[in-house]
Amino acid sequence: MHPLTLFLSISLPLTLAQLPSSPRFDLTKPSYDLFRHKTLHDSTVQQSFTFDNTNARLFVSQRRNGADSSLGNLCITQLDFSGNQVGYMHLTGFGHGVSFGAQAVGTSTYLWTEVDANSNGYGTRLARFKFTSGTSLSASSPTLQKFKPIPAATEFTCSIDPVNNRLIVRYHLSGSGKHMAVYTLAAATAGDFSSPLVNFKIPTITTLGGAFQGYAAHGRHLYLLWGDSYDVTGGGVNSQVATVDMNTGLLVQGPTLTKAGESLVFREAEGMAVYRTAAGQTRLFLGFASGVAGDRRSNLFFKNATIG
Repeated sequence: MHPLTLFLSISLPLTLAQLPSSPRFDLTKPSYDLFRHKTLHDSTVQQSFTFDNTNARLFVSQRRNGADSSLGNLCITQLDFSGNQVGYMHLTGFGHGVSFGAQAVGTSTYLWTEVDANSNGYGTRLARFKFTSGTSLSASSPTLQKFKPIPAATEFTCSIDPVNNRLIVRYHLSGSGKHMAVYTLAAATAGDFSSPLVNFKIPTITTLGGAFQGYAAHGRHLYLLWGDSYDVTGGGVNSQVATVDMNTGLLVQGPTLTKAGESLVFREAEGMAVYRTAAGQTRLFLGFASGVAGDRRSNLFFKNATIG
């Protein structure tokens, strides 16, 4: 059915299942550069990024130039893996851009994003749509598929585990805070959110005080990122990463300080994603914005050492 808007009336309990065992990234090991100082279609700070693993594509989200953050207006830039611009889309009324996912459908890429921004600029549903360079979509576009996986939730973002083909949904419950639910990508695409693989409250994690800046998942593990720009910290590094076991909902590593891109100007942590190379190496990527106001740049680093 297309276009499609799905709202489930089932109230989902908090559940913990058993995702298959998988290695986890060692957050204490070094990070390596993919690229530094790359321009995006707009000149604002990047918010997050994602990979279409099948078609080897990279997409970066940012707030649109001149757009009030409360409006939820975003620009999605497609880059090659050297950081060169390939294409872009404009999204109006979608959200803040903290995290999003890319799903391969043949040679096309469908993006999963937040949509229907509230007065604070955060999405109140999820949307799925085909990335078509040079085009614009509004939150009311009939080409969008819209979903509300957790009926009681007030805000949503998502990510995709591209190795295991799972949709990772971060959602907010009033009075209860942030939660995570994981679904097979096939079920989510069909609009079936009735049987999450896991569904849990994100544990309280004490950090150095940096703002929450993104998340990614691989296998049974969830990775979280925090950090402020040098403008906020006065030049100090407070970016940290942590690992949560999604089978237990418990912290298993971190928060660990990351100094990836320490020499960057401005340097604000912005986004996480997972990618598996053609040679079979799985990488956990960390994003950082750099540069001066009016000329912000994109920088991506990765960790590849694993435990288990």
